[in-house]
This record gives sequence, C-alpha cells and structure tokens, in this order.
Amino acid sequence: MKSTTGIAAAAATLAAAAILATSPASAANGQAGAKEKCYGVALKGHNDCKAGPGTSCAGTSSVDYQGNAWKLVPAGSCVQQGGTLEAHAGNARPVPQRG
Repeated sequence: MKSTTGIAAAAATLAAAAILATSPASAANGQAGAKEKCYGVALKGHNDCKAGPGTSCAGTSSVDYQGNAWKLVPAGSCVQQGGTLEAHAGNARPVPQRG
C-alpha cells in the first residue's frame, strides 16, 4: 500500500512541476518575454517610444501605420502582423503575413 501512495505522490509532484514550467512567470525568463520594435503597425497617437528618462515620444505618430513610428510587440510577431523591423517611408496599411 505504501508504494502506491509513493507513486501517487511522485506523480502529483511531477504534474505540479510541469504546470510551473509552463506558467507565464517562468516564460519571462526566456525568449517568450522578448520584445521587438515593429514599424508601421501603430495607429495614430498610439506608438511607443523609450528614448530615455525624461523624454517622451510615445503617442506622437500623426497618421495610422506611420512607417517611422513603432510599437513593441512580442519577438517574432512583427512581420506576421505586416510590420517591418526597420523604419520605412509611407503609411500603407500593414498586410499580415501567414507563416
């Protein structure tokens, strides 16, 4: 009877470890929390900017999809959304890419 209890306890421990390993908190330690600048996807006045302490350029884009305005997005998702990883001219609506 004791060996069945031990096996059940070990299984419960492994299940708990698996849940913790896939939780969002542990994902932040790896690539899952990485962000990238994505140009041409921000709507007018909704761009991000982190130019340093005491500065503010967030929310300064003047048109939708402005090519030199960026938003932080999860790493690897920019091009899928139709954005670019570098500033570009124009403000054409992004065309999402299917991978």
